[in-house]
Amino acid sequence: MELNRIAIAALSFSALGLGGLAGYEGWVSTATQPLPGDKPTYAFGSTTRPDGSPVQLGDKITPPAGLALMVRTVTMKEQTLKGCINAKLFQHEYDAYVSLAYNVGAGAVCDSSIPGKLEREEYEAACLAILDFDKFRDCTKPRVQNPKTGKWECPLVRIPGLTKRRQSEYRRCMGGAW
Repeated sequence: MELNRIAIAALSFSALGLGGLAGYEGWVSTATQPLPGDKPTYAFGSTTRPDGSPVQLGDKITPPAGLALMVRTVTMKEQTLKGCINAKLFQHEYDAYVSLAYNVGAGAVCDSSIPGKLEREEYEAACLAILDFDKFRDCTKPRVQNPKTGKWECPLVRIPGLTKRRQSEYRRCMGGAW
């Protein structure tokens, strides 16, 4: 039986995707700062409270509230992606892009080369573009001048755990396991 890609509007993040996302993010009941200079997070990597306000260091959340928050956040990321991607996808591709958007922001995915590649049906190239998101802006280090814009920015640094996650999302996008 040949599988067909499905219009993105008809897709929803799968239970397998949700489990993979929970595994990537891990559980923290009390808000911490995952990396120096990063926003505080709790639950499954959430930077916002259930009311939408920013998480503050020391905030606490219960597992049921944290799971509900993750599901709500995934739903918001999905809505944004569905607004910028006009393509048919396999479920595993969709799950990989939603996982990426949960971590880096749906706007970053929408502003990347991924939507254009998907519209041109360059599926492998779009999956490969996931690997471009394996760096973190470290604002604890001295700023560097961006050669393209001339603006001073926090330097991008590669973090082994983030690289491992992106490689896993790439493999998932290509049809492999989490």
